[in-house]
Amino acid sequence: MATFVLVPGFWLGGWAWEDVTRSLVAAGHEVHAVTLTGLADRADEAGPEVNVDTHIADIVRVIEGAALRDVILVAHSGATVPVTGTADRIPERLARVVYVDAGPLPDGMAQIDFNGPEARRELEKRVSSEGDGWRIPVPRFDPAEDPDDLAGLSDEVLAMMRERCTPQPLGAATQPLRRPATPPATPKSLIASTFSLAQVEALVSSGNPVFALMAGPEWTRHELPTGHWPMFSRPGDLAALLDEIAGL
Repeated sequence: MATFVLVPGFWLGGWAWEDVTRSLVAAGHEVHAVTLTGLADRADEAGPEVNVDTHIADIVRVIEGAALRDVILVAHSGATVPVTGTADRIPERLARVVYVDAGPLPDGMAQIDFNGPEARRELEKRVSSEGDGWRIPVPRFDPAEDPDDLAGLSDEVLAMMRERCTPQPLGAATQPLRRPATPPATPKSLIASTFSLAQVEALVSSGNPVFALMAGPEWTRHELPTGHWPMFSRPGDLAALLDEIAGL
């Protein structure tokens, strides 16, 4: 049996892991699905002051508060930043970090830095006009606009996401991650969904500053072809892969 702490990406709460959690518990694992400050049932805690440090503190509190050890800490998408920050701070409590369609960022990089200039301007425009200057509005989740990202999602699931997702505190995207000069060598795994493993290998070999962090011997890489939301599009397969990774 393993102990999983599951952290959802932007706009999501712990509810996003319901199907994955059900399968992992059925396989005999202990599961803690995290809702970060300002999201889902904690939306009333949102404010301009919520940032990466806030979300790192949330995850650390879940792990230390329950005296968890040998944790498999799982990050989906935008959760990569607070999960990586947590892994840097309490490596002694972790058995492995798993990145689901995500990867660790280098020191000084923020999640928003993934956006090109045009996408960043559009995001900032929406934050200003729809998010009171400090919230990232929930996406439209329109397959016509982003078919690859939303691959595998039914109309019912898309409607559920539009209904249940909540705006993301902007500080979680704009605060740079600060990392130690020598990060802990905790075992790590990548589950690639929108990238093939061949693409990942090419990016690692190219010296890309983000993907280069996946080059160490502590890494295993796995593929789960689907869109960017495998906890909704392939929850059973994602749980099975996490179960497999727990046995490494």
